Amino acid sequence: MDTLKSETSGVALVNTWSGLPAAQRPDWPDPAALHRVTEELAGAPPLVFADECDRLRDRLAAVARGEALLLQGGDCAETFAQASADSVHRKLTTMMQMAAVLTYAASVPVVKVGRLAGQYAKPRSQPVETRDGVTLPTYRGDAVNGFDFTAEARVPDPERLLRMYRASSSTLNAVRAFTARGHAGLSQVHEWNRDFIAGSPLRGTYETIAAGIDRALHFMRATGARPDHFDDAEFYVSHEGLLLDYEGPLTRRDPRTGRVHAASGHMLWIGERTRDLDGAHVEYFSRIDNPIGVKLGPTATPDTVLRLIDRLDPDGEPGRLTFVVRLGADRVRDVLPDLVEKATASGARVAWVCDPMHGNTMEAPSGHKTRRFDDILAEVRGFFEVHRALGTHAGGIHVELTGDDVTECVGGGHDLGFPDLFDRYESACDPRLNRGQSLDLAFLVAEFLHGDRPVPDGPAA
Repeated sequence: MDTLKSETSGVALVNTWSGLPAAQRPDWPDPAALHRVTEELAGAPPLVFADECDRLRDRLAAVARGEALLLQGGDCAETFAQASADSVHRKLTTMMQMAAVLTYAASVPVVKVGRLAGQYAKPRSQPVETRDGVTLPTYRGDAVNGFDFTAEARVPDPERLLRMYRASSSTLNAVRAFTARGHAGLSQVHEWNRDFIAGSPLRGTYETIAAGIDRALHFMRATGARPDHFDDAEFYVSHEGLLLDYEGPLTRRDPRTGRVHAASGHMLWIGERTRDLDGAHVEYFSRIDNPIGVKLGPTATPDTVLRLIDRLDPDGEPGRLTFVVRLGADRVRDVLPDLVEKATASGARVAWVCDPMHGNTMEAPSGHKTRRFDDILAEVRGFFEVHRALGTHAGGIHVELTGDDVTECVGGGHDLGFPDLFDRYESACDPRLNRGQSLDLAFLVAEFLHGDRPVPDGPAA
């Protein structure tokens, strides 16, 4: 029987998913230690609150209706060592800059959601890895085990779930402090973008968008409006709800409404490897009232999409369900139309968002996992073109990025090449766009959305 412990005890939703197959679940070696940790999480304060989750659901309803865009971005996998206020500030600043450009180009609000405050676990394709004849468990993110290739570091440790909670709490504090201080006024964000343009090799390409924003700001001032007072710093956090041993204990019932929310993040998503319709993740997500997402790779079929809608959004409520498609630049035009057409014909009111990162991963000659900026841009272009042809709404982009000057993806305005990967390759998992490449993407997509001229092919890597 499905039961809920009282909200004051901190635990929610038990006996609904625990007996089902949970893909990517770590092989915790000490069940007693895991139980102690989950009991402590069950009694911990929520990281986010129900009214915040409901507000994001309202914002995403506008995306589903074609009245807004979603910009979702952040680290592939957060690490405990990088959970600093400065690091968070740089990511938020980059996303605010991107959002300002996209808002002008699309003439609709941009909903900003970070891959932050919980993105500490990653699904892996293999349970083990071998180096020089030594085989150890795969690194599954700081929430599970350590990155160092040693037997001790690679043992799954449930105590890390508590470290994940504490690090997520610190990150959320930094997010709330940044957004509360009013540091993201429209004029200031535009000046940050002006500084970026001044140092960009593609500044001639970006000047049209920047000049348009200049004119809009001048018009606002002429009418008596104060652009500095337009502080669009509303920001939400999200992560892949991969570790149900973490999500379950942090589920809470809202005493105002009786509804149940995951209290670990405003929005959670189900990954490509865990969207089994009969699995534990879909079952858990069907029980929470947060806005949720599902990743769809090139093997997704219209039937799968329709069945996911039936399980996760049976009432057809805009803002409840977002499909994040990760198809690859060479597949997006072939696979996406059928998925969107069948879902739309069913009457579903979901949002469609493009993840142009995961379908475009490659191995550099040096062995580094990397991505070409041109491929990322090409998938975004294809995503928007498909929706334009179908008369449906391209709801936004979901990208792995950082505010730091890393060298993990090749190409972009500064034309990083394969030799540059040795300079600052810092990701613990997948390659991220750096600050410059992230803003390159925003300006080039903005030019495409604005319709002044086609998005140019970027420089070759």
